[in-house]
Amino acid sequence: MVNRPCGFFNESYAQEFIIVRTPTQWVFLIGALVFLFTMPLYVSGSILNIANYAGIVIIAVLGLHILMGYCGQMSIGQSAFMAVGAYTSAILVRELGISFWVALPFAALVTGIVGIIVGLPSLRVKGFYLMMSTLAAQIIIPWIFGHAWQEVTGGIMGIDVPSIKFFDIPLTSPASMFLLIWIIVVLGTYFSINLRRSHTGRAFIAIRDNDLAAELMGISLMRYKLLAFFICSLYAGVAGALWSEWTRFLTPEQFNISNSVLFLGMLIVGGLGSNAGVFMGCISLIILDELAKFIAPGLGNLLGMPPGTVAPAIAPFVFGIVILLFLIFEPRGMAHRWEQFKLSYRLNPFSY
Repeated sequence: MVNRPCGFFNESYAQEFIIVRTPTQWVFLIGALVFLFTMPLYVSGSILNIANYAGIVIIAVLGLHILMGYCGQMSIGQSAFMAVGAYTSAILVRELGISFWVALPFAALVTGIVGIIVGLPSLRVKGFYLMMSTLAAQIIIPWIFGHAWQEVTGGIMGIDVPSIKFFDIPLTSPASMFLLIWIIVVLGTYFSINLRRSHTGRAFIAIRDNDLAAELMGISLMRYKLLAFFICSLYAGVAGALWSEWTRFLTPEQFNISNSVLFLGMLIVGGLGSNAGVFMGCISLIILDELAKFIAPGLGNLLGMPPGTVAPAIAPFVFGIVILLFLIFEPRGMAHRWEQFKLSYRLNPFSY
């Protein structure tokens, strides 16, 4: 008789904390990384640009995932935090001549401090009211960069950003930016996965599930809520710094409330509390946006509408429909479906 295992079971606490559990998972992981970092060899520059945009968005949404999915704190200001990181990095590189490799961590730190300040209302309010306080930050921060500090930020006219240099070699091609962005994506994902298993991550989850019970167990709500905002903003600062070097031009309009809503929608589609859900939500909505742009000209001709009027309208329409469908039929997101699929084959032959 052939010995067929009925699933994988943890026999120790050390085994419980293993990220990659089986040889099959190792093969898939290594294969995925090899495919990812060899993409510049066989894909076009336009696809690499889309991948670069996706990587920056994933970094920002990973931070939002830690704040909302782990700690249960609401935020609709992630795009504004990206603006802080982008302008901090750009000003340090452009005005002070500091290397981007020094400006990147400094921009992340400054954004984290701003996140702590914005997160102070979380000590007194939560839910809808906390979201409104972060919405205020989303409105105020781009306004400051666009009007109050025009001499430094260029105001609504924007500023040019110098290119990154690696040993005096400018990183201006989509391929070079792809490698930089996705290395940071991999590192940020690894940190997020390990954070969940740490003492801090367990404290975040306890606060998310029941903050009163967490406080009774000795968890400092002030410390961990502000720490969650700090880490969330840290990710946004890194994403903003990369955005400034990828676009090479900054205006406050690039960091509007629509982007913050988009990030929130990506979490809803992917599934709160899941690192895999972050990738699923971001990539799927970005692909949908590109498809909407592709079919817009044909749809405009079919409806008899002037060229250029359909494309700006169809993407928000598709985004709204997708969010509505997920909220009605799968509020736990794509990550839940992925877990259900894995359960269907993991416990063989007993799928229950």
